[in-house]
Amino acid sequence: MQREAVEEYGQTQSRPTGIYCMSIIGQIEGHQILPEETKTTKYEHILPQLAEIEQSSEISGVLFLLNTAGGDIEAGLAIAEMIAGMQKPTVSLVLGGGHSIGIPLAVSAKYTLIAPTATMTVHPVRMTGVVIGVEQTYNYFAKVQDRIVDFVTRCSRVKRLEFVRLMENVGEMAADVGTILSGAEAVKLGLVNKVGTLSDALAALNKQIDKKR
Repeated sequence: MQREAVEEYGQTQSRPTGIYCMSIIGQIEGHQILPEETKTTKYEHILPQLAEIEQSSEISGVLFLLNTAGGDIEAGLAIAEMIAGMQKPTVSLVLGGGHSIGIPLAVSAKYTLIAPTATMTVHPVRMTGVVIGVEQTYNYFAKVQDRIVDFVTRCSRVKRLEFVRLMENVGEMAADVGTILSGAEAVKLGLVNKVGTLSDALAALNKQIDKKR
């Protein structure tokens, strides 16, 4: 079962310490199935696992390893809300990137870290496919974006106006609107608690576990 969990879902549990390690990688897949060659995290796999972890007496804390390009907004927010609502100690570590909807996922844990070489991309809500150019569409986009901003500012120390400014920045990305943040910049803005490594993340998680005991 342990080997199957690692191969199929990228999850593992350390038996002696009771720390569960969950990977959120690639693109967050929602209601639309992405191509087979795309590495994905499927929300229908993650949600029931989180519910089971929260109820398990064998698991004392969860380490989330993030390297995601973003993906489905509703699915990403659903996972983030589940993590934010957990009573168990939780720590997230952004490795590589925590872009787009990966930002709510990163800040949803009780303590958050980002690797020195990792980045986070903040940008406005974007959608693919046919978009009707009417006022109602703009209002819908604005409401979706407000949900993201509300969650991020509730779960981190970043100021709302500053986060929106980063989203709407037009002077940094050549073919897009938004901002690319280094690990140190993300910490300075209050999005993430600390620049750190795996050992730092485990130390933070064990500190939470010891305090809870």
